[in-house]
Amino acid sequence: MRALIAAAIGLAAALALVSAISAVGSPTGETSPKPLLTTVPGPKR
Repeated sequence: MRALIAAAIGLAAALALVSAISAVGSPTGETSPKPLLTTVPGPKR
């Protein structure tokens, strides 16, 4: 029974956190026009 209560409390806390983050929304700003490097650049030839 304690495990069920703990799981319910954890689920409620997770849902509250997701709801709070969704309510705040994404921050305003601009993205960088430069692409990110995903690989190590090799030697220039």
